[in-house]
This record gives sequence, structure tokens and C-alpha cells, in this order.
Amino acid sequence: MLSKKILALFCLVNMSCSVFSQQQSTNSADIEKKIDVLMAKMTLEEKVGQLNQFTGDRNATGPVTANSSKYDDIKAGKVGAMLNVRGAADTRMVQEIAMQSRLKIPLLFGLDVIHGYRTTFPIPLAEAASWDMDAIELSARTAATEAAASGIHWTFAPMVDISRDPRWGRVMEGAGEDPYLGSLIARARVKGFQGKGLGNTDAVMACVKHFAAYGAAIAGRDYNTVDMSEHTLWETYLPPFKAALDAGAATFMNSFNEFNGVPATGNSYLQRDILKNKWGFTGFVVSDWGSIAEMVPHGYAKNNYEAARLAITAGSDMDLEGYVYTANLKKLVEDKKVSIDLINDAVRRVLRKKFEMGLFDDPYRFSNPEREKKVLENPGNKLAARSVAEKSIVLLKNHDYLLPLSKTVRSIAVIGPLGKSNIDMQGAWSVKWDNDHLVSLYEGLQNKVGSNTKLTYAQGCGITDTSKKGFTEAIKTANNADVVIVAVGESADMTGEAKSRASLHLPGVQESLIKALKATGKPLVVLVMAGRPLIFNWTAGHANAILYTWWLGSEAGNAMADVIFGDYDPSAKLPMSFPRAEGQIPVFYNAKNTGRPVRNKADLVYKSAYIDLPNSPEFAFGYGLSYTTFSITDLKLSNKKITQDGKIQVTCMLKNTGKYAGAEVVQLYIHDKVASVTRPVKELKDFQKIFLKPGESREVNFTIDKEKLSFYNQQLEWVTEPGNFSLMIGNSSDHILLKDNFELTN
Repeated sequence: MLSKKILALFCLVNMSCSVFSQQQSTNSADIEKKIDVLMAKMTLEEKVGQLNQFTGDRNATGPVTANSSKYDDIKAGKVGAMLNVRGAADTRMVQEIAMQSRLKIPLLFGLDVIHGYRTTFPIPLAEAASWDMDAIELSARTAATEAAASGIHWTFAPMVDISRDPRWGRVMEGAGEDPYLGSLIARARVKGFQGKGLGNTDAVMACVKHFAAYGAAIAGRDYNTVDMSEHTLWETYLPPFKAALDAGAATFMNSFNEFNGVPATGNSYLQRDILKNKWGFTGFVVSDWGSIAEMVPHGYAKNNYEAARLAITAGSDMDLEGYVYTANLKKLVEDKKVSIDLINDAVRRVLRKKFEMGLFDDPYRFSNPEREKKVLENPGNKLAARSVAEKSIVLLKNHDYLLPLSKTVRSIAVIGPLGKSNIDMQGAWSVKWDNDHLVSLYEGLQNKVGSNTKLTYAQGCGITDTSKKGFTEAIKTANNADVVIVAVGESADMTGEAKSRASLHLPGVQESLIKALKATGKPLVVLVMAGRPLIFNWTAGHANAILYTWWLGSEAGNAMADVIFGDYDPSAKLPMSFPRAEGQIPVFYNAKNTGRPVRNKADLVYKSAYIDLPNSPEFAFGYGLSYTTFSITDLKLSNKKITQDGKIQVTCMLKNTGKYAGAEVVQLYIHDKVASVTRPVKELKDFQKIFLKPGESREVNFTIDKEKLSFYNQQLEWVTEPGNFSLMIGNSSDHILLKDNFELTN
């Protein structure tokens, strides 16, 4: 159920576009007939044209192929889609060129709308920390209304790649390490982007990426090889893709990596056998940027001619900025190397989406300047961004309840390279705007405190500085304040695509700055701003309070100030484990037990352990504190045995035992003790995020059924097996408060 605040924000976001929103009737049988008629008129060259996507002239997100004749190609019907063309005026102008083609087939306009369009929301990994599906859907819904009002039909999101390696820069785009949480988030994002359905002018087509296993790049190095068992693929990496498909996702994007020796772009097992045949996907698959041609340096294709054959045969329907299809597909058909049936299937899939979007009835229906102005200026959008940002901030430490700060505190020193940064608040993969206003931490604090509070600032050092020459001023500033807030982390351009890092420690001398500030004896609040889990072990042990604020978007500073001063009680939980050292990676909560598990930390002889470090992460999956406290008690199971078609009702009591109103995430984990395939030590199977006032209690209800106990066996069949299970309930994966056992019988 939507919270009252989120429901109100949904209404505000949708209010500005409701007057202009149009709904397109999409009778599937009628559409298929229209496609038949159109395709009967199309030449082979025009069909191939529908399978090409070129980039526009601004904000390219990959290596651009020089093409001075791209607009002539559009006029000739040789282009099916464009990306990086945005705005009602610009999209209309380019669409008008397409309307000069012989068959007047409209273009699709795509853009990387990853975490907001005009209004920037928190990066996706930060939103995942909210564990709030309504908030995540609201973020995508707001982005969709803004983008659609600017002529965009299609976003290249959500990224649903599971990743357990924070060295990989693209973790910031995803939902973290867990397939269950990742699946719920994938569904929420698709629902948000596509709204009430394709054909509505406030909805954009979702593009689920990267299919598949891109998040498991060896050593966390972007574009690197992926090598895993099919069992791991099906059990861990595919579930969020299936959840997105079941939510109605319009398109999929394949991935740069190879999977077990075959590049995903040319991988028939992934695209045809699984996606289109087994799962019955009727949308189209677009390559990643230039990935068809990249099969040549992969060593899988001899040349682009062969790469085009491999890609279309494997099920890659559209070539994104690769110019491989436009140069080779026609000849491949004429040479009888590619069946015309493959071309027709791909073209039909693309045309189907254009009809569903209503573009054949009105190719300019998304390019309405009046609607664009009204939607982009909707004040509800920034309110939504601020709300989602608040929900994304993780309280990692709060020694002696230093936070929240009193609004009557006399003086605050803001120190650190990110204390006054505006542009970094956008994070990676954001849409760039001239004269964009992003609220810095310092500005957010200014907006919050009264005239009786003195706010001072010292940079201390740059993000990657090796010099400590700014420490003197920083220490002086700290000594003259009652409380020190230090803002450290990465710059926004240190995460994202092609931004892998071998070292995850705070860059430069930032942790040395924290040590110097701690030595002043002043209460120290550390805000870590980053697009991935970082390593800051000394800070974790010595700072008085730590907030992990990621990159929070347009309203970052205001949201941080809301949390710092207690106007919002932090409720976020980590969607990824934070390692103690890079040598632990990959570290994740749902690991296997092994034959030599560590049962006693004092006995590591011939055990699966490090001799210089605990196995456990610094901060575990599902971890996050609140200003208030909660108790979780009174576990009850309706039955200790469950049949294959039965259910067990699980209840417990959640009570707010503290002084503040707040929300707790009650997490349910299950362990299958003995199975035909070894099972993880625990698996997240359900959770509830519940808001309570001080002293308030509520019964929490979960249902255990066959689906929660199923897994892929050695034959990759989705099965349940009789046996004994452990049930665990806690407020993080490493803080289990309640336990019980039950049995699944035949």
C-alpha cells in the first residue's frame, strides 16, 4: 500500500501532465494486421533501416562513429531510432525528417534516463537502499513524465544486473547483490517508467539491461569476461530480468561481456533460447553501444559482415550506433547467409512498439512544447526527489546518539572536498542541463539552520589530493565549531561505465583529514558520498556518526540536512555488503557454507577463512540504523510442517522502543539445510518496511509457500524438495533476532 506521503507525491507528479496526457488504443490483433500491411510495402533496405539506431550530436554515452549523412539516411528510411536527441523542439525537427521518407515510418527517440531527467533523483543503488518499492516507482514515474514530455519514447533503464563486486563502476546503476530485492526493484522501475501502459504520453518504454551477467565481470573490470555456471546464471543473475519481463518491459538490451566464451550480443542461448523462446518475450532486443562490431576484437567474428550475421541470428534486433547492420544485413540476405525470416521477425518487433506507442497515428504526440514546459516546471517533481533522497541515506554509525543535531547548535564546521560541491550531487549517468541547480550539503544546511547558528567551511583537501596543506585551515575551522560535519568520498565521475577502481579506499588524503579532525576532540559526523561501497575502516571505528549519502540528485543537500537535523529519521538499509578490504571481494551475505565453515572465530585452523581478516564485511547487506530503536519479538509459526501446496503463516511483533517516529525493515531469511544442490547459508525471501510512532507496536505477517522454498536443481528445473528449513528474522543479514525451524513434506 502506498504511504500517504508517496501517494500525495504521485498525485503532484502526475498532475502537471494529466491535462495533456493522451492514451493510445493498442489492440494487439489490429496492430499485427497493420504491421503485415506495412511490411508488405517495405523494401529489404527499408527493413534493415528499422534495425539501426544512431546517436544525435550531444552528450554521447559511447564512442561516436562519424556520419555526416545521418539525416539523409533518416530521410531515406535507413534509420529506425535515434538516441541523445531530446526536447520537444529537437525531437519534432528530427521526426519531420523521418516523415519525408517514402513510407513515413516514425523514429523512436531513446535516452539514458537512469535516475531522473530534468529532476535528478538518487543514483539507483542509493534508491535500492531505501528498500521502498513505492519510492523507487515514484522516481521512475517522475523521470518518465519529464522525459516523455520532452519527446523521449524510450529509456535505457532499468539496469538490473546483480553485482557483488564494488570495484565495478556500474554498481551505481543497479540494485546491489541480492536477486530477490533486485527483482522487486526491477518490477517497480518498469512499472514507474511505463505507467499505465505504452501509448500514454506520460509513459516511456523501459529497456532492461544488460542481458546477461554483465555484473559479474571478472575482477570488477568493466567489459571484462564473465565465466560462471549455468546454475549461478539462473539462480542469481536472471531473476531480476524475468521479473522485469513479467512487469511488461518493452525492450531488452544485451551486454558487452561474453558469457562462457560467447559474446552476449551473439549469444543465441541468452537471446533466443531463454528470452524469446522460453520466456516468450515479444519486444525487441537492442545491442549495447557498438557491441555487435566488438565481437571482432572479442575474437568471435572475423569481420563486421560475420558479426552482423552472428548478432541477427542470435536475436539482437537493433544495432545501436554500430553501423554494422546498415552496412551488412542487406548483403547477408542477398548472399543467402541470413534468412529474410530473421529480418522480418526483428523488424516486426520494432514496428510493434512504434504502433503501441501511437507514433503512426501521430509521430509528434510526444513533442508538445506546452506540455514540456508545464511538466518540467512541476514543483512536485523536486518534492518527490527530496523524499526519495531522504529514504536513501543509510545511517552506519551513531555513537552516543550524536545525531540528530539540535537546530539550536551554535556553530557547525563543514569540512571536506564535497562539502560545497554542487555538480557531484548529480552522480554518474545523469542528464546534463545548462544552469542546473543542485543543492550542495552546505546550501542544504544553510536552508535548515536559523540565524543563531554559525556555519563555517574549509575544504581541507581535494578529492584525490596527496597534499595536506589544507589541513591547517580545516583544523582551525573545526576547533572554532561545536560540531564538525566532514563530507568525503568520490567525485561523481569516479563511478559509472568504464569507471572500475582497483582500490576502494577513500581517494587521496581524505581519511588522513578525518584523522586530523578527530584529533581536535570535536564531535565528528562523517558523510560519505559515493556511487559504490567504499572502504574506510579507520573512520568506521573512530567517527562519532557516519551517514552514507551516495549521490542524491537535485535535492541532495536538503535531504541530507533533513536527516542530520532529524526532520527525517533514517530508515535505509544497505543493498550491498561493504568489504573490509579488496581481498575479500566478492563478499556477499548469501554465500555457501563450504565443507569447512568457520564455526568458532577463535579456531581458524584448516577452515575456510582468512588468516589476517574476518570473513565478514565491514557493513553487511541489509544493515542500517535509525535514530529510534526497535524490538522484534514473539515469533510464531502457524505450523511446523508444510506440504507442497500448503502455506505457513509467520508472525512477529515489531515495537518502536525509542524516542523518534521511524521505520524499520523487518527481514525474513530462509536456509534450506540439505538439498540436491547446496544452498546458501541464508536467502532473503521477504521483508516489510513499517513506520511506527514511539511506543507503537504492530504485528508483522509473512507467508511461507512453495515458491519461497523452490530453487534450480542440477537439471536447471525449478523445484521444491522435502526437507528441513531454518527461518530467520532480523533487521539485517548479520543481525538475526528470531529463529525457528520447519519441515517441507511430500
